[in-house]
Amino acid sequence: MALSVSSAKFSSGVEDDKKKDEFGFPKFVVMGHRGFGMNILQSPDEKMKSIKENSILSFNVAADFPIDFVEFDVQVTRDGCPVIFHDIFMFTQEKGVITEKRVTEMPLHEFLSYGPQKDGANVKPMFRKTKDGRIFEWKVVKDDPLCTLQDAFVKVKRSVGFNIELKFDDNTVYGEEKLRQTLDNILKVVNEHAESRPIIFSSFHPDAALLIRNMQISYPVFFLTNGGSEIYKDVRRNSFDEAIKICKEGGLQGIVSEVKAILRTPNAVQRVKDSKLSLISYGQLNNAVEVLYLQYLMGVEGVIVDMVMEISEAIASISVRNKEDDEEDDGRKSMIMFGEERTKTSVAESNFGRRIKKPSAEKQLLNSKIVYKE
Repeated sequence: MALSVSSAKFSSGVEDDKKKDEFGFPKFVVMGHRGFGMNILQSPDEKMKSIKENSILSFNVAADFPIDFVEFDVQVTRDGCPVIFHDIFMFTQEKGVITEKRVTEMPLHEFLSYGPQKDGANVKPMFRKTKDGRIFEWKVVKDDPLCTLQDAFVKVKRSVGFNIELKFDDNTVYGEEKLRQTLDNILKVVNEHAESRPIIFSSFHPDAALLIRNMQISYPVFFLTNGGSEIYKDVRRNSFDEAIKICKEGGLQGIVSEVKAILRTPNAVQRVKDSKLSLISYGQLNNAVEVLYLQYLMGVEGVIVDMVMEISEAIASISVRNKEDDEEDDGRKSMIMFGEERTKTSVAESNFGRRIKKPSAEKQLLNSKIVYKE
């Protein structure tokens, strides 16, 4: 049974500022990254190539597990149709030559012509380019056709909410008119098909996040940040403090942060809470169960994960028992039991970056080169 999540839609008749303050997840939420998990085609781990990411199949397989949302990326085609696809460019092979085309410059029928078709054909095989420039054929165990946002609303099980990431090119400057037109097309589909499905919007693009909050007040808006792990020309994207500032000034409801940024600066969690904002995280470290529990104890409200089956089952098998420890003055302790072995780990909620008592958790964090700072 999935974790209980109230509809992520605000009630009417409430002042705007009060709406922002009232939003919050009722319990720790789990979201499937691009459905059942992102595809890493160069990975030796077959789990990262099991089901086509951002597909109806991926969303519905994820919905069979006890998760609350699926997260996916939305762009708008040249003729105004919101489609679900992560990469800015589409790659294929024509006569032995790799070609590329920007997704937003295609009409819908051309976008849908890539990859497997409903009749079983695959005339335009898909390829993916990695950050280091390597190109891999997009081969997965279970493939599925590309889809539109409307397809997702109609075909995906209603047991899961949607975390709709508004996808824009980091290297393109967008004027307000272009942003507004893109968001208008997305909101039209959402308003026509969302019904009672929980919805949140998120975006790395500061102006897009602020604008969609201005254009609608029905659904929460989260600002995505990597907390300074990468540096961008737009300084608003480069730190937790800037993310908090954007949310407070624009009336956004929360932040989605790269998990490493949270673990490196754990005091940022309290700053987010003091600002009356929600906080969830993303990143490959979220595929380690211990890291999820550390965040839970810190006060992070949810996680976006790739290993949907493993993580959801691990969370379903845990129990958390709080107790006062009179022998140390570290405050409240939590005894966490998880997995078949029901292993116990004690983590002090204050100063917890230094008091991990479970070796496997400590090893995981050290291997990830996470440095805790006061």
